[in-house]
Amino acid sequence: MKRREFLSATAGATMAAMTKPAESAGTFRGTLCLFSKHLPEMNWNELARATKGAGFAGVDLTVRTAGHVLPGRAKEDLPKAVAAIREEGLEVPMITTWLISASDSTAEPILRAAGELRIPYFKPGYYSYRYVDVRKEIARAGVEFRGLADLARSHDVQCGYHNHEGLVGGPVWDFAPIIEALDPKWAGYYFDIRHATAEGGAGGWKSATNLAMSRLKMIAIKDCYWGKTGGRWKTINCPLGQGMVDWKYYFKALAHAGYHGPVSLHLEYEIPGRTRSEREANTLAAAERDLAFLKAGLREAYAV
Repeated sequence: MKRREFLSATAGATMAAMTKPAESAGTFRGTLCLFSKHLPEMNWNELARATKGAGFAGVDLTVRTAGHVLPGRAKEDLPKAVAAIREEGLEVPMITTWLISASDSTAEPILRAAGELRIPYFKPGYYSYRYVDVRKEIARAGVEFRGLADLARSHDVQCGYHNHEGLVGGPVWDFAPIIEALDPKWAGYYFDIRHATAEGGAGGWKSATNLAMSRLKMIAIKDCYWGKTGGRWKTINCPLGQGMVDWKYYFKALAHAGYHGPVSLHLEYEIPGRTRSEREANTLAAAERDLAFLKAGLREAYAV
């Protein structure tokens, strides 16, 4: 090869290397999970097979009343449930609980079992407003949450607080001072863009998203819109892409933040079915449709 040709080829290769994304760029590497709440009648093996068949890589497992693992049985049953799921090649990166206090008799056994199973994240329960003195109500919730986060940390489990419409932490700003006073390695947000959109109106959801990005632990994926039923306005859940959530903005925000943690897909909208088999088949079909939407959005955002 002549010197000029060599230099030309080298320059071209260098330019290509500079403009081509790194190997890790352009792909979301987090675990896409199905929230097990939506298949409540399935046993652990059925849940694992169905979730895998629908195209998911993991399960967001309920460990709560009426969940796939009952709180009082966590020590015995959580290892069995996780084993059944992992045998199908799926991950269990998070569990969903109702825990709101370290003094709950089931808190220590649940978090100990999760730590021993190397489940990295858990979702606690919710704190409610009484609308008597919201400052004191937030402060009381903060005391309980800090104790729970400390207990989780002692078992090597990270805590992500879920922002839920109408509850403490729903607007994100109300609970942010509590979360941000804690060690970011162990406490952060389980961010839900659907609830942020419902709470945030025209622009509050953007500030909430921006606030949570630096301390994301897990994210929940669902959609909704405002509708009027019985003369009253309310949020109505719907399939992804049919509601108010600005998915393009949100997925880009996740990509910009470099988020690669667990994603839990929720199907909170009404899914018909006269029998158990019909309901489950329709639920899995809905899950596959929403998963396709989710994957496409992440793929586009993370490729930039």
